[in-house]
Amino acid sequence: MTTATHAWTRLAEGLVPELAEHAPAHDRKGTFVRESFALLRKHRMMSMLVPVELGGGGASFADAANALRVLAHGCASTALALSMHTHVVAAAVWKHRQGKPTAPLLRRIAEEQLVLVSTGGTDWIDSVGTLRRVDGGYRLDARKVFASGSPEAAMLVTSARFEDPERGARVLHFALPFGAEGVRALDDWDTLGMRGTGSCTVLLEDVFVPDAAVQVDRPQGEWHAAWSVVLRVAPPLYMAPYLGVAERACAIARDVAARRGSEALVASRAGAMENELLAARLAWRASVDAAQDLAFTPSLEAASAQLACKTLTHRSCRAAVDAAMVTAGGTGFFRRLPLEACFRDVQGGHFHPLPEDRQVLFSGRLALDHDPIRNVPLATATPAPAPRVA
Repeated sequence: MTTATHAWTRLAEGLVPELAEHAPAHDRKGTFVRESFALLRKHRMMSMLVPVELGGGGASFADAANALRVLAHGCASTALALSMHTHVVAAAVWKHRQGKPTAPLLRRIAEEQLVLVSTGGTDWIDSVGTLRRVDGGYRLDARKVFASGSPEAAMLVTSARFEDPERGARVLHFALPFGAEGVRALDDWDTLGMRGTGSCTVLLEDVFVPDAAVQVDRPQGEWHAAWSVVLRVAPPLYMAPYLGVAERACAIARDVAARRGSEALVASRAGAMENELLAARLAWRASVDAAQDLAFTPSLEAASAQLACKTLTHRSCRAAVDAAMVTAGGTGFFRRLPLEACFRDVQGGHFHPLPEDRQVLFSGRLALDHDPIRNVPLATATPAPAPRVA
């Protein structure tokens, strides 16, 4: 790997101390990490994945993912909020490479360091909210939760249901300016961990959605190729901060345990901790590699594998943090040690798409040659199934 490949990871390493200064206060108060986002903007991290020819940083996918992992060593909430923006950018870059008209958006992100907020995790296949037809577009009413980064958002990337009188239940995907009339972020983010992400509920009341804003129009309750793109790029990015949290927890536990010597029980606990951390790194690295630096061919099978990697990564991250708590001993139970914040933060990984129980059902159905959403044989799921490309 060339030196340039690591440029954004090295930048992230340099930002860790400053992020760490603000993180504890935001964790205590549950407030958004505004100072940290100002720092990210200053260093143009909102556009690190945007191609150089469009004014961006031209980062490789692996470098961007590693930067998110490293940022979590200073502030997990900052890293996670940035990851939720970055995965939308990654999908737009992939589309740009396929000849889709996303260049204007990518240029704006680079020029203005815009923050994008996605509600895809909550919406999943069926989506949340309703659209009704009006002249020139639609009127939208919805309540979207887990909208990470909403206090700084410029655009909302979302979807909603539309009952088409001829085609039946549809889901339309679109982007809206966060300042549009009827768009409002509620101040309701008060959680166990990741308390600084600003993942507030976004309330959408009678919001106008112009026809030109609609990017995808698909049947409700059915798999669509757009998900094969999103799930190829999103899990490696939004799981990167959780791996960073696990790494930090293990580093803290090592430091505490080292002061107690290498007594057999302590060393055994530390060894178990290292095993779990290695498992998390391997699962996460596999998902990063599977993104193929945004040069992949979408497939249902690859999307399922990414979801499985997400489950394995989070399971091992959580186990590594648990083991770190045990390795540190009673000291780890005190809030004065940052280890307890790691314990709280790592719990959030479960709630990203898909939670483990839903993921194993999805992947299990696919393994048995069934459509993972409708649970019908794949041979009859569509008139002409797309070729399977690993």
